[in-house]
Amino acid sequence: MNHLLRTRDLSVDFVEKVVRWAESFKRRPLEKNPLDRRSLGLLFEKSSTRTRVSLEVAMVELGGHATYLPKHDLQIGRGESVDHTARVLSSYLHGIAMRTGSHETVETFASSSSAPVINALSDEAHPCQSLADLLTLKEVFPNLSDVELAWVGDGNNVANSVIEAAALAGIRLRVATPAGYEPDPSSINFAEERTEVVLTGDPAEAVEDADAVYTDVWVSMGDEEERGKRTRDFEGFSVTSRLLEGAPGAKVMHCMPIQGPEIEEKLVHSDRSLVFQQAENRLHASKAILEYLIS
Repeated sequence: MNHLLRTRDLSVDFVEKVVRWAESFKRRPLEKNPLDRRSLGLLFEKSSTRTRVSLEVAMVELGGHATYLPKHDLQIGRGESVDHTARVLSSYLHGIAMRTGSHETVETFASSSSAPVINALSDEAHPCQSLADLLTLKEVFPNLSDVELAWVGDGNNVANSVIEAAALAGIRLRVATPAGYEPDPSSINFAEERTEVVLTGDPAEAVEDADAVYTDVWVSMGDEEERGKRTRDFEGFSVTSRLLEGAPGAKVMHCMPIQGPEIEEKLVHSDRSLVFQQAENRLHASKAILEYLIS
């Protein structure tokens, strides 16, 4: 049995296989039902649009069933231990996807679960998003080892997973964040062992001649009380048409939801945008992940 907790835990072979299967599901979405009579639990402590819906639809289209399990509807919301919840739910279900605040909670749950656990977002990682992003980049740039990807903005959970996924695919990275908002050092160390990584506090340096420029919200779930401070600290880190003058051919990426200051709205709807392609590809990547883990 395998879990999907962080992108860096995956092998290159796993990543290549998931992307290849996701491409196949996108071309032929309803060709087979490998998850017939299989059930997935969605244990979510936080709100979700793309992650929840893509996993639910993926299960249905693969012949299985998804059960939504918000924390406030479970005994875990009244003090039952993570260990007990994991042991019970994994005896009913073929897999559990968790969206939670603390990455430690996901790890604890997985250590007690007899069924595969998928990290559907924690404060440290978002591996499902990063695999969909690789599918998106491969659709545009078939040879990923030739790609230069710039990350501009907060070095958050999505950044950690994108950096790790890019490293596994051989994508070269440039990461621009304000001081104090750098990605997890362990994610950077993982990437530096596998690909070229440039860290900078200058967005213009990061995006120069990049093939794709990725950004995310400046205020993630759980950081709302810091909105004012973060908005000030991230001044100058917006992905704008002016910033992209140094990368005239670059595509723009964002995992959504979009809050506004981190990227110009007109770029999101331009022919440079991969944003909605990324969102759609969450479904196809989810199918590949689920078939691999719980079929």
